[in-house]
Amino acid sequence: MLKTLFFKLVLGLWFVAWAPIMLVGLVSKRLNRFIVTTNARGVLMLARYIGGIKYDIHWPANEENGVPAKPNGNVRLDGKSIIAAKHMSIMEVAILETNIPNSFFIVKRELLWIPIYGWAFWRMGLQPVNRARGATNMKKLTDAVAKKIMDGMVLIIFPEGTRVKPGMRIPLKRGLLFLAESLKLPILPVGTDTGLYWPKRGRMHRGTANVYFEPELPCTATLDEISDAINRHSA
Repeated sequence: MLKTLFFKLVLGLWFVAWAPIMLVGLVSKRLNRFIVTTNARGVLMLARYIGGIKYDIHWPANEENGVPAKPNGNVRLDGKSIIAAKHMSIMEVAILETNIPNSFFIVKRELLWIPIYGWAFWRMGLQPVNRARGATNMKKLTDAVAKKIMDGMVLIIFPEGTRVKPGMRIPLKRGLLFLAESLKLPILPVGTDTGLYWPKRGRMHRGTANVYFEPELPCTATLDEISDAINRHSA
């Protein structure tokens, strides 16, 4: 438990130390993204050297007998698909951000109200959503997302809507289906077991966290099909 407390202390100091740098980065969208991504890489570095947590990314098999070490033809990271990911920890957020160029997340709007960091997230293109407005906000959200995708950005969404514990499976939000069907984009499910090593609460554990990119699903896939894919290899 002392290791976990020490890591959280160092992580807090890391975020404080980076705040002035993030503020400077606001002058340029390109510089802002570089700084945010570098910050995320630093978080993963701290997790590795203080928490003892490495990570590995697994891509779908290209052949029956092999799993390639990099994306193959079944995986699209060019913005022409919606990445729907399991959310267990800050860790997979940092992993996805640093490994998927020009990506953006749909987040609750309150996150962008955080001084400096929230401004930086807005500057890099994170898309806020007002959960209180529900369905009445979806048309506006879809138009904003479509514009970002047309600009070459890649959408990452956490369809469960919150961080979950290992072994926990909750219904996916229907907003994912609305976006996929409206934009006619396939869905790229992503599973993870990061919660085993860097949980939302409690102590951290040494080991290698995994992120699993599953085969693409069509925009007409059901929530159950998407949930099965996301949870296929998740903890």
